[in-house]
Amino acid sequence: MTWIRTIAEGEAEGRLARSYAAARARVGRVFGIVRAMSLAPRTLDASMAFYGTLMSARGGLGRRRRELLATVVSRTNDCHY
Repeated sequence: MTWIRTIAEGEAEGRLARSYAAARARVGRVFGIVRAMSLAPRTLDASMAFYGTLMSARGGLGRRRRELLATVVSRTNDCHY
């Protein structure tokens, strides 16, 4: 299993602390996929913005189906996220 150094929630400062707070506000906790990007807070913010844009785009599939598709693909790839 790959190991990635991360910054714990209690050690986060500045932009990363704000990103963690936003994650908690969205889903109630900071998931591993968010912590995996903790060494690059700008990348984390861009990734979350991209994900939000993809999931809320108009046309095609609705958000529920997009989330379901993402979950099925993650499960198929044995990914916990």
